Amino acid sequence: MATLAELCRQHTALNRDDVNHLHELLGDWGLLADFCFADLMLYAPTTDGQWVILAQVRPSTAQTLYRHDWVGTMASQAESAAVAEAYASGTRHEASVQVEESEDRVRLEAIPVRRGNRMIAVMTREWSPTIGRHLGELEQSYVRIFQRLADMIIAGAFPFAGRPAISAAPRVGDGVVIVDADVRVEYASPNAVSALHRVGIATNARGIRLAELGFNDAPLRSAFERREPVLEEFDQGAETTLLTYCIPLFADGRLTGGVMLMRDVTEVRRKDRLLLSKDATIREIHHRVKNNLQTISSLLRLQSRRLTSAEAKSAVNESVRRIRTIALVHETLSREAGDDVAFAEIVKPLLRLAEEGLQSSDRPVRFTAAGDGGKVPAAVATPLSVVLTELMQNAVDHGFPEGSAGGTVHVQLRNETDRLAITVTDNGYGLAPGFALDSATGLGLVIVRTLVTTELAGSISMRVATADDLGVASLAAPSRGTGTVVELDVPLAEQR
Repeated sequence: MATLAELCRQHTALNRDDVNHLHELLGDWGLLADFCFADLMLYAPTTDGQWVILAQVRPSTAQTLYRHDWVGTMASQAESAAVAEAYASGTRHEASVQVEESEDRVRLEAIPVRRGNRMIAVMTREWSPTIGRHLGELEQSYVRIFQRLADMIIAGAFPFAGRPAISAAPRVGDGVVIVDADVRVEYASPNAVSALHRVGIATNARGIRLAELGFNDAPLRSAFERREPVLEEFDQGAETTLLTYCIPLFADGRLTGGVMLMRDVTEVRRKDRLLLSKDATIREIHHRVKNNLQTISSLLRLQSRRLTSAEAKSAVNESVRRIRTIALVHETLSREAGDDVAFAEIVKPLLRLAEEGLQSSDRPVRFTAAGDGGKVPAAVATPLSVVLTELMQNAVDHGFPEGSAGGTVHVQLRNETDRLAITVTDNGYGLAPGFALDSATGLGLVIVRTLVTTELAGSISMRVATADDLGVASLAAPSRGTGTVVELDVPLAEQR
């Protein structure tokens, strides 16, 4: 379906400012339809003398006349005559017309839309007298509000320029309070009365200022002072949170009162606070786990200094490295809200750890990373970090032995929404002849293979690097050997 701007460009001579004014009007489109219990249509004159329907909205407070969407179609002869009369005179015009979707004749009220000193469109209110609601006090009060807003549309005072975004604002059915220019209550809908009762205001509010009732009238007064709508949420009392949308009403440029739509959002905010509390608790748990792991790491380092066996020292130091890797994941999770973590934020400190613990003056190895791993669940981040650390350790141990000229290990991340692909490329000595990952017995590769295939339900492969692999990773060709490529593929959808 074409947008309002596209329809205006295709069929009318309206300029950009005219179209923006109509967009502002459509921002309160549903509100107007709910107040008048009728379908609303927006018409504009075309360049060839017809009238095109630019927009349509159905009320949530009454039965609609139209099952079909008529946006983009041309008005009938009877509709054209009614809207043309209102457009030319600059005043309301009522008519009785026959429409395609109703056997009975429909009442049509045409309201010209002014911007500046000229009319740019016509809004119509369309309803059937045979299916309309009985006009009780609520209905009469709402229709009067609509008529006051319609008068502002004709005068060019409505819609308000720069109105707040109200996608989550209260609707008419949530509760309506109508006040005069002194913020004295003229009418409160039954749902609004119920909301007032929930905050301890049980008296009949009619004729009393909101402030005298003990109700926060600051949003309404702010709307009056700023001469524009105000969307505001506030605590009314110790246990109730209200969301209000306040609209000032004018006649001949003079403030005559206002409308406040209100919704009780206490339960929603209570759940929000619980979620925030839960997130804070989870982050605190991650922080404490990180501290505990760091303590264990420190104790193991102390123990390592007392060992005399080189093999035992090496085993303990490798354990320390693995514990530090897991602690790093928990540290990152302690700073993030929710259960997911940006994996690139873990890879960067992992590379720093690798540089600190794996390279030396006799073996100058550089670690680099590129790409975006996106957000991954915590259940994936921890084992995957251990896997990545083991692969970097393996690349250094076997690709750049002590005394070698060193080289580079490059980590490439690629998030494909439901899968995470990681490639670790080095320009070292390469794989030994006849190497097979499935039969590898080294502890590091056993850990990698087990974590990837069982905990992460992914796949892993190792192969000799090609010239293309080294080029993509921006690595110089190895002086000896062929280099190695390790490719990981981890599903993310089932881990969430």
